[in-house]
Amino acid sequence: MQNVENNIDIWQKLYEAAKKEYHPEEVSPFIMAHHVVCAIEAENGEIFTGFCIEGCSGVINLCAERVAALRMYADSGQTVVKRLIAFLDKPPYGEGSGMPCGACREFFMQLNQLNENMEILTDYNTRETVTLKEIMPYWWGKERCEKAQQ
Repeated sequence: MQNVENNIDIWQKLYEAAKKEYHPEEVSPFIMAHHVVCAIEAENGEIFTGFCIEGCSGVINLCAERVAALRMYADSGQTVVKRLIAFLDKPPYGEGSGMPCGACREFFMQLNQLNENMEILTDYNTRETVTLKEIMPYWWGKERCEKAQQ
């Protein structure tokens, strides 16, 4: 983990952008949305947001992180994320809060291997971060990506 004091302004921006998406609601008796939110900073500095949408059947669930990444790709064609913040009702506070789930971690690695350098905010008050590579040090697809680049 690293302390990223020089990024205080960007973390505030990302928090405020994601916070706008937070308004838990029942879309129907079967679907809940906007109860987990995310903001990502793309490689070019643009900010994209996302929200979680979950139904009674797991196949329709989409995490806030993947929604933000899909918006980034759909709106700009970008696949590299520099920074990510995700949270429920309050910003990440350590203790594993704010961490992307396994499916999201895998999605980001498959989207672009450079995402291994993405900073994930783990504590808003201290600005502690972890990189995707630190939480996925032995990613199964690394060799496949390297072969594709040759």
